[in-house]
Amino acid sequence: MAVPHDIEDQLEDLAATAHRIRSSMESVIEGKPDVVRLAVTVLLSEGHLLIEDVPGVGKTMLAKALARSIDCQVRRIQFTPDLLPSDITGVSAYNQQLREFEFKPGPVFASIVVGDEINRASPKTQSALLECMEEQQVTVDGTTYQLESPFMVIATQNPIEMEGTYPLPEAQRDRFTARIAMGYPSPAAELEMLDVHGSSSPLDKLEPVATGAQVRRLIEAVRGVYISQAIKKYAIDLVTATRHSPDLRLGASPRATLQLLRATRAHAALEGRDYVIPDDLQELAVPVLAHRLLPSSEAQAGRRAPEQVVSELVHRVPVPEK
Repeated sequence: MAVPHDIEDQLEDLAATAHRIRSSMESVIEGKPDVVRLAVTVLLSEGHLLIEDVPGVGKTMLAKALARSIDCQVRRIQFTPDLLPSDITGVSAYNQQLREFEFKPGPVFASIVVGDEINRASPKTQSALLECMEEQQVTVDGTTYQLESPFMVIATQNPIEMEGTYPLPEAQRDRFTARIAMGYPSPAAELEMLDVHGSSSPLDKLEPVATGAQVRRLIEAVRGVYISQAIKKYAIDLVTATRHSPDLRLGASPRATLQLLRATRAHAALEGRDYVIPDDLQELAVPVLAHRLLPSSEAQAGRRAPEQVVSELVHRVPVPEK
């Protein structure tokens, strides 16, 4: 596969723009550079991001910080038990003056869609996002509407042990490129948060540092990052290992393999490389694969989470020599 001759210029532009986005987000999200970096990686890989953790650790703040750092259309959906699928996709309403039905687009028609507490809506409502996340289109009353690029869903959810939550369907989880756990801040970061967030929200001062057109160009640059056959085979070996693991009753899908490679391209580009190395796959394997897997009853009894199983498989699967 030939690498575009101007890939170095594209990567320089990518690094500069990505640095501005990350710096903007880190001005709001203190002490979580790895989380911010992964969020930008998912954006550049044309993926969708699931942020899962207990209430109050900054899930929605992270989603809003990424959305406000880019000058494009952003819509927020607050998921509740009474939310309907048409509240997300839109609805055809009868226009008395024109004497015909006209389509009223829903909040999904935006470049960045922030779904807050997605698992507080019923599975039927959650499934309204399936088509748009996979095919970047919405079908209502037999008519298909294309969504503009870039298109990214950033969803937050609380652990299913929390009151009033529904587990995300497997098909829904599989469409998220990566899952992030925020975790509690360090004492120093929490002290800084009290100083910064005490009087006003830093989101109010956040200005866009990139445009939707710039993000589209960065995505095109990421597509040009080279992946060798050996790396592709390594990715397939990792995914296949999840399907044969006795600790898992549901392994990763072919969609997971594709999204893993897309994410590794973005990760390599952010590192300034125009090619993917095994380290990229190893670093992204857990956030990209773990949320798609279902542990076996034995693994659950032994309190072995999918993240632990994936980490062990990464160390076990042979790394390509070339």
